[in-house]
Amino acid sequence: TEGDGGESARSAARAPQGNSLTRLDLSSSRLPSTSSGLAVVLDGMKIKPWCSRNCSLFFVYCKSCRSIQPGKLRVRCGSCKQTTLTLSREFYMKCASHPTSDEDISVALDLIMTNSRDVPCIACTEIMDMVLVFQCLERHVICLDCFHRYCQTRLNERQFVCHPVIGYSLPCAAGCIDSLVKELHHFRILGDDQYERYLQYGAEECLQEIGGLMCPSPGCGAGLVPLEGSRRVECDRQLGCGFVFCKDCREVYHEGVCHAEPGFVVEEEASLRGRWDRASLLLVQESTKRCPKCSVPVERNGGCMHMQCPLCKAEWCWLCGVTWNRECMGDHWFG
Repeated sequence: TEGDGGESARSAARAPQGNSLTRLDLSSSRLPSTSSGLAVVLDGMKIKPWCSRNCSLFFVYCKSCRSIQPGKLRVRCGSCKQTTLTLSREFYMKCASHPTSDEDISVALDLIMTNSRDVPCIACTEIMDMVLVFQCLERHVICLDCFHRYCQTRLNERQFVCHPVIGYSLPCAAGCIDSLVKELHHFRILGDDQYERYLQYGAEECLQEIGGLMCPSPGCGAGLVPLEGSRRVECDRQLGCGFVFCKDCREVYHEGVCHAEPGFVVEEEASLRGRWDRASLLLVQESTKRCPKCSVPVERNGGCMHMQCPLCKAEWCWLCGVTWNRECMGDHWFG
């Protein structure tokens, strides 16, 4: 049976991301598939009476305001950057919320626009004045509050996608294919502190993609690309601390065979102080299960039995320990 738009959108918020076994009706939270970019989004729509005066057609991330703001389009010379000339023109964006200088340029956020069609958010089903429209075939719409929560959740789970051309990005919240956000300044919505985490995680992911690693010295963490065929890695003193370590065990570099599990001697007093750590390890062992694909320990902290490994992205069942399938979905999705 066909439900109302609110129920279908709420189903979208509950559904596992990327699960091809679940079919969603998200028709109420999308723009026509023929829409493409800002130039044609408004084509043929019925504009609200108040939009002609108060609505912005463009939005930017203003580094002065440190937030998403309405934008204003300006033109200047492409060579000398003077705004008084019209030859060799180039367009640029400024924040419309405060006076700006010629050098004060903001980044245009092409996916954020005024919700002139009253399309409900794909997650909360509310109709908000300003929304983000994903560049998927369905043109799904999400409000900025839900987009912020979507980004924060995926960042905490390290579920961003490392694309070789686009960079560290996210797809449409409905899991649509070929829908990665191309202008990464959209993730400035996370705020300064979380955006720094985003940049750090992105750098780490890209480094691992090319066979690099992080310096294991405490307080360093510099990104390094070791030489092939050698276990000896020296942290660059210009970027890091100069620590020389073994690539396999991450300890101080040593000659001979590396067992990758360095031993150490613990005094009895230190052993007594460390009993709580042992108890914590046992608790972790009891509350985690290993991913059936890569064997990394995964903790389940409430929610359904549909698990996704944060490392290899494998989807599996917490109860069965096998690849997520129709039987798992029908019998014990929620226990």
